[in-house]
Amino acid sequence: MEPKVWREMGLTDAEFARAAELLGREPNELETGIFAVMWSEHCSYKTSKPVLRQFPTQGPQVLQGPGENAGIIDIGDGQAVVFKMESHNHPSAIEPYQGAATGVGGILRDVFTMGARPIAVLDSLRFGPLAEETSRHLLRGVVAGIGGYGNSIGIPTVGGEVYFHPSYRGNPLVNAMAVGILEHRHIAKGVARGVGNPVMVVGARTGRDGIHGATFASVELSAESEEKRSAVQVGDPFMEKLLMEACLELIQAGLIVGIQDMGAAGLTSSSCEMASRGDSGIEMELSLVPRRETGMTPYEIMLSESQERMLVVPKAGAEAEVERVFKKWGLEAVVVGRVTDDGMLRLLENGQVVAEIPAKALTDEAPVYHRPASEPDYFSRLKAQSVEDILVQAEGPDDRIALLALLASPNLADKTWIYRQYDHQVGTNTVVAPGADAAVLRVRGTNKGLALTADCNSRYVYLNPYLGGALAVVEAAQNLVCVGAKPLGITDCLNFGNPEKPEIFWQFEQACAGISEACRVLATPVTGGNVSFYNETEGQAIYPTPTIGMVGLVEDLQQVTPNTFVAPGQDVLLLGELAGTLAGSEYLANFYGVETGELPSLDLPQVKRRLDFLLNLIRRGLVTAAHDVSEGGLAAALAEMATALGACLELPVPAAQLHAAPGAGAILPTASLARLNLLFGERLGRILFTVRPGDTPQVQQLARDWGVEVTLLGRTGGDKLELRLGGELGLTVSLDECLAARRATLPTALA
Repeated sequence: MEPKVWREMGLTDAEFARAAELLGREPNELETGIFAVMWSEHCSYKTSKPVLRQFPTQGPQVLQGPGENAGIIDIGDGQAVVFKMESHNHPSAIEPYQGAATGVGGILRDVFTMGARPIAVLDSLRFGPLAEETSRHLLRGVVAGIGGYGNSIGIPTVGGEVYFHPSYRGNPLVNAMAVGILEHRHIAKGVARGVGNPVMVVGARTGRDGIHGATFASVELSAESEEKRSAVQVGDPFMEKLLMEACLELIQAGLIVGIQDMGAAGLTSSSCEMASRGDSGIEMELSLVPRRETGMTPYEIMLSESQERMLVVPKAGAEAEVERVFKKWGLEAVVVGRVTDDGMLRLLENGQVVAEIPAKALTDEAPVYHRPASEPDYFSRLKAQSVEDILVQAEGPDDRIALLALLASPNLADKTWIYRQYDHQVGTNTVVAPGADAAVLRVRGTNKGLALTADCNSRYVYLNPYLGGALAVVEAAQNLVCVGAKPLGITDCLNFGNPEKPEIFWQFEQACAGISEACRVLATPVTGGNVSFYNETEGQAIYPTPTIGMVGLVEDLQQVTPNTFVAPGQDVLLLGELAGTLAGSEYLANFYGVETGELPSLDLPQVKRRLDFLLNLIRRGLVTAAHDVSEGGLAAALAEMATALGACLELPVPAAQLHAAPGAGAILPTASLARLNLLFGERLGRILFTVRPGDTPQVQQLARDWGVEVTLLGRTGGDKLELRLGGELGLTVSLDECLAARRATLPTALA
């Protein structure tokens, strides 16, 4: 075989040589293609695996950690939540509708393959600048794809996030998270065991779409990427609905030994992974695989990523019952092979062996790379850059104008235009819909709820990958606590550039270290996830974006807390520091066009104490509303709470901090910076909440007992937001102005 062949498939010369060594001979073309997809970065995690091992993955609540199709967390009463997040970035860049739609379909299969009924989808999206038509085109297509698939299959899309930044120009991020519920006794695994047990292909027929999709996801995007449109799969949500119901019926009837989604690498990955996990082998006759196209070769059958397919290992003798169940749902179920005891993935065509590979050679023996890492040149330079020096170069906008402009900026603006295209009430489980700090869904048959969120501020990660990774976990946790939920665990989607570049791998290592530490302190183990490398276009990497999907438990749905002011005359309090910093802030990016500065330090044990304190208050019935302070700082967070009711608030700071000394003009930037840090400075670990006035003394005493800082800011009421600083009026803005600013941006841009 010519080197050009295996190189085009994605194997290096050394990897091809290693494959030949494992086989004891040179692999044929089909075997080479199988090695190529299974040893791709997307399937093997050959670069990320050594780093991911540092994640905390265990805890009393964890029933299934990394290594299966999805993670499982116990929620009591014999029930569990199943959840997973994955990326579909490259396909969405080429074909946004189908790329996003099949991303949703794939992550839903990961959940119901575990035996869980999916109850929700969340999405985390990144695009280039909203002002650019290419970004708007991708946004429209991705949103339509997510809505089209989720709405059709009947799974609500209940939350997520959307950000715009030039680094995603040409390389959007489409991360989809699915969540399901199951009873412990129905947990299914992706294993093949029991010599002689049948192996069945079920669901849709196999076509030529998606061939080498996993390999496509493991290289940078370029001008030639458009030519790889055939690597993008085509989804059918109506077929998936039938497949889901049939698979859940099989699992609950106890008819199967194992079941696996045919996701990346299709029949190849599902068969060899099931065999490897079960310490067994699988033999398949490829001529029996149902196809929707004629003349398909064994290579095309094994590497197709056609959607809505599963590989099932039933118990011996249950084949007819499996076929009956699938026929009832209008689907095919065909025996194509059997489980063996020799550990081989053996493929036949019309009785002739066309490939024979040890299953563990494709999984356990995949190469592992320890990439070099080096701190990027920009890191120390931006960290040391003085925000004060930037402010002195030009005068920023008036505070009132700045607040309205921030509320209207694409990253802070209201996202109703997006989520109104999703049916977030289908299934009638949604208690808190999109637009809140976190979504909440009821657990049927109980008074419990599940809180769900997906979060990451990639600018923070760019400026300080370690802190940024930790902050992504913190933001997710505080969003859950704000609605009254105890954080339980995370899934992640780690989006980075080309890891073969030392500075990119350094970002990845540092971000994972930050995530690990935050998860350990906050007791939110990692149950699984996805790594998406090579997010670059023409050599330009995206900002590092380790998206965190987190689930939490609401013990009593009566404790679900809104994120807006609910009644006049209530006290507004701030948990945490009064001021943030402009480093890495939306203020600095929007009005000065720079992203720089040293992020504030993060005291994780103190953050954990604050979150536990607030959750304790909520469970005592003392909190009437809560909202975290994130992008845009304190002023923006207050404006977001003041949707139907205003407030008059005082930021208690000495006036001397806000004014320059007479005749000392050089001090003016420092005074200006202090004011801006109060209004628009960002620092995670801060939460605004309201209480009834009579409860304030009790809350303040509890704060002292817990050792957390709580500041009384003022009271709710009126039709405007009034902020005073040091006894002087800082800014006043009407609710109508705030709402108009927040709601106009996306509809205007996407009209």
